[in-house]
Amino acid sequence: MSGTQDSGSTDTGSTDTGGTKGSGPDGGGTKEGSGTKDVGTPGRGSAPHGARRTATRTGQYAALLGYLIFLAFPFLWLISTAFKPPRELGSMHPTWIPEAPTLENFRQAFAQQPLPTAAGNSLLAAAVSALIAIVLATPMAYVLGRYRNRLSRAATGWVVISQAFPLVLVIIPLFLILKGLHLVDSRIGLIMVYVVWSLPFALWMLTGYVRSVPPELEEAAAVDGAGRLRTLVSVTAPLLAPGIVATALFSFITAWNEFFFALVLLKSPEKQTLPVVLTHFLGAEGVADLGPLAAAALLATLPSLLLFAVIQRRITGGMLAGAVKS
Repeated sequence: MSGTQDSGSTDTGSTDTGGTKGSGPDGGGTKEGSGTKDVGTPGRGSAPHGARRTATRTGQYAALLGYLIFLAFPFLWLISTAFKPPRELGSMHPTWIPEAPTLENFRQAFAQQPLPTAAGNSLLAAAVSALIAIVLATPMAYVLGRYRNRLSRAATGWVVISQAFPLVLVIIPLFLILKGLHLVDSRIGLIMVYVVWSLPFALWMLTGYVRSVPPELEEAAAVDGAGRLRTLVSVTAPLLAPGIVATALFSFITAWNEFFFALVLLKSPEKQTLPVVLTHFLGAEGVADLGPLAAAALLATLPSLLLFAVIQRRITGGMLAGAVKS
C-alpha cells in the first residue's frame, strides 16, 4: 500500500509539475513563456548592432573614397594641365576640363629637352638594375626562406631596417666610394647604386614567395636524386615565376622614378635620366614652364601607372605570402 501511495504521489507530483510548466492558463504558463521573451531579446537587440555595423562599413567606404580622391587629384590635374593652352594656364579661374585642348605643350616639351634620350637612359638603368637585383635576390631569398635560424632572422631584420635609412645619410659615402672607383657620372655606377638600393626590398619580397612554396615538392625532387641547385632551377624557380616577375617590375618602377641618386651622380646632360631632365623645365628664378612640364611629367608617369596596374595584386600577394603558414 505504502509503495503504491508513494508511487502515485510521485506520479501525481510529476503530472502537476508538468501541467504547471506546460500549457496552463495561469501564471505558470506565462512564466514559461518568458523563455520566448529571452529568445526574442537578441532579435530585437540585433537591429542596433546591425545598424552600427552598417554605419561602420559606410564610414570605411567613405574614408576609402576620400583617400582615392586625394590620390587621384594630382594626376587628374596633371592631365588637365598638359592639354591646356597658355591662356588657360594663366587664368585666374582654372577649370578641370580644358576649354580649348591642345597638343602644343607636348611639342614644346620635346623641342626644349632631349626627352627620348633621357627616357632611354632611365629605361637602361631601370631594366639592367632590375635584372641584376633579381638574379642576386632569388638564391639569397631561397636561403632565408628555407633555413630559418637566428642568422636568417637577423638578416631579414636588417633587410627591413635598411629600408628606413634616408637617402641623405648614405649619399656622401656612396659618392666617395664611386669617385674612388671612377664611376661618378657613369651609367654603370648608377646601375650599381640602383641594384644595391632595390636589393633589400626584392630580397624581402621574394622570401615571402619562397616560404609559400611547399617544401614537400623539394623533398620529392631530392628523393628522385636532384641536387639542391637542380631543385632550385627545375622545381622552385617555376613556382616562383609570378613572384619573380612582380619583384622585377617593382624594382624597375623604383629605378624608373628615382631622382636623388641620378641628380647627384650624373653630370653630363646626355647621361641624365628622365626625372632629372624634368627639372630643366624650371627657369633660373624657379619659374616653371608649366605646360611643357606637365606634358613631360605625364609621359614620364604613364609607364609607372601601367605597370602598377598590372602587378598590384601580385605585389600584395608577395608581401603577404610569408605570413601564411603552409
